[in-house]
Amino acid sequence: MKKLKAALFDLDGVVFDTEPQYTIFWGEQCREFHPEHPGLEIEIKGQTLTQIFDRWFSGELAYTQPIITKRLDAYEAQMDYVYVAGFERFVMELKAQGVKTAVVTSSNKPKMQSVYQYRPEFTTFFDEILTSEDFAESKPSPDCYLRGAARFGATPDECVVFEDSFNGLRSGRAAGMFVVGLTTSNQKERIKELSDVQIDDYKEFDFNKLIGLWQDI
Repeated sequence: MKKLKAALFDLDGVVFDTEPQYTIFWGEQCREFHPEHPGLEIEIKGQTLTQIFDRWFSGELAYTQPIITKRLDAYEAQMDYVYVAGFERFVMELKAQGVKTAVVTSSNKPKMQSVYQYRPEFTTFFDEILTSEDFAESKPSPDCYLRGAARFGATPDECVVFEDSFNGLRSGRAAGMFVVGLTTSNQKERIKELSDVQIDDYKEFDFNKLIGLWQDI
């Protein structure tokens, strides 16, 4: 029987129920600087700030980058970092079963400092924390999750990915890992093709249920 070595978690919408707050922030920026592209704030979910800037706020809009960065820093410093329901219990259950845990996020280190300040217990949940500075290619590239697995000497078939955004789900898929999709950002029907199982939160999801689903693949 194969053994689960690592659980790799995205951050926003997976550990913290923050996606609605980011949708508000980026919706405001996109409506101000890209009024011709409604819904852009949904398209950029799961991308790093650098990736967003390079694709949507460069050239004639390059002047907006320091403006948006300053706004984002201030916004993240006052955000509510509320855990997705049941997460704390679930991640500690994984650790008790000997499963290594990591955050694999497109967020940068300055953002994480806000997280640590608001949630000082956060680091006790994870053996590794990988941010945008730790990988060369952003989601949907599999690079970040492959690097996460490498931190634990694990192969893709020994890992489980927890994601919510389309880019993140595609990243986990491309890495060849079992993907648990959370419906915190998108409806179940929309993420079904990109994930092996879909959950609303962790309240009724435990280690035994995860192992049962994972071993059937």
